[in-house]
Amino acid sequence: MLHEIALFLRHAVASPANIGAVVPSSRELGDLVARGLGPDTGRVIEIGPGTGSLTKGMLRAGVREQDLTLVELNPSFCTHLRRKFPRARVINAGAEDIGAQDMDGLESGHISHVISGLPLLNFPASLQSSILEAAFSQLAPDGKFVQFTYGFQPPIDAAVRATMDLGWHMRGRVWANLPPASVYEFYRNAPH
Repeated sequence: MLHEIALFLRHAVASPANIGAVVPSSRELGDLVARGLGPDTGRVIEIGPGTGSLTKGMLRAGVREQDLTLVELNPSFCTHLRRKFPRARVINAGAEDIGAQDMDGLESGHISHVISGLPLLNFPASLQSSILEAAFSQLAPDGKFVQFTYGFQPPIDAAVRATMDLGWHMRGRVWANLPPASVYEFYRNAPH
């Protein structure tokens, strides 16, 4: 655990805009992000898993490790994730590239959830849009994009939500996280 915190802090200090947090996410946040997931969820993609705090929440919820595809841009985090979750598929890529990557037999349009630990509020609307387009290209028509944020507003730009016709609701807020965080779920309003 101390190794994970040290790894996380080293990269958070070196690239704060890409990490967007001061410490790894809490167990409580991981559990709220994973709410509704379980052994029958099927394949799940996590973008920006960092050191795996949210990943552990999904495993506690019953998602099988071999059903996880972890998409991480930071090579050091990828090395850590491969050691920690050897049955998960770890892809060293940007989240906006997930549709173009070898997703280990995944068929676009059949993923139930994309879980995001990315600091979307730090990204321009154009990058948010690219990430969401890639994520929703992998999701089933009724699939969900789950994102947490430290802010009090939805973490996806309103214009991006409108252009993509995304609905949303807030799952809840976790006060036992540093800093406190809210979890949002986004979905398509109409079939695409």
